[in-house]
Amino acid sequence: MSDPENVSGTPEEEQEGLHISDKRRLDPETYQRRDTTPESAEEQGAGPQEAPQEPEQEEVEVEVPSDFVVPDDLSSIEADQRVADLETQVRERTEDLQRLQAEYVNYKRRVDRDRDLARQGGIETVMLDMLEVFDDLQAAKAHEDLTGGFKAVAEEIEKVAAKHGLVAFGAVGEAFDPQVHEALMHQPAPEGTASEGPVISVVLQSGYRLGDRVLRPARVAVAGA
Repeated sequence: MSDPENVSGTPEEEQEGLHISDKRRLDPETYQRRDTTPESAEEQGAGPQEAPQEPEQEEVEVEVPSDFVVPDDLSSIEADQRVADLETQVRERTEDLQRLQAEYVNYKRRVDRDRDLARQGGIETVMLDMLEVFDDLQAAKAHEDLTGGFKAVAEEIEKVAAKHGLVAFGAVGEAFDPQVHEALMHQPAPEGTASEGPVISVVLQSGYRLGDRVLRPARVAVAGA
């Protein structure tokens, strides 16, 4: 009598190799959704697939210069460039400061020189206007007319003039110098006197010098050759 379980007439070896898969989406015990992703391509009924082949890449040769150095850290290059830029700015600002300082020094010297020239010019103008006053004072002094308070005022005027550098020159017996003396008269030398050149015999009008500048030459009479 035949086995009732083997109704299909299939050998037992083939029955034992039969595999039944549960394709239910929910687990009957936990009622949780199952992961229906097949574990492999063979479970989906597909045969083994070949791995995709990567396209062949063409090799390109690049010539690298012999002195080319690959930096270890690109930030170091940026830092060096920043330092170089700062050094350039410092050098430019220093040169600008030195130029401005030199211009200021030259300007100060020019201002001081112009101030001194203006001051000296003002003194010279005043002294030129006072020359006739000084002539009158000398004439009064020669005639002994300076007495009392008038004499004190005359002495103060001469003191102020000397303070600003005014000096009178021209005296009898001095050698005649055409650069500072103006000869208005010529007299023969007295007999029995020997002279190497003309000398002043009479001072007609004193000369005045302000510093190194001659305001007026001495007007004199000379004697001798």
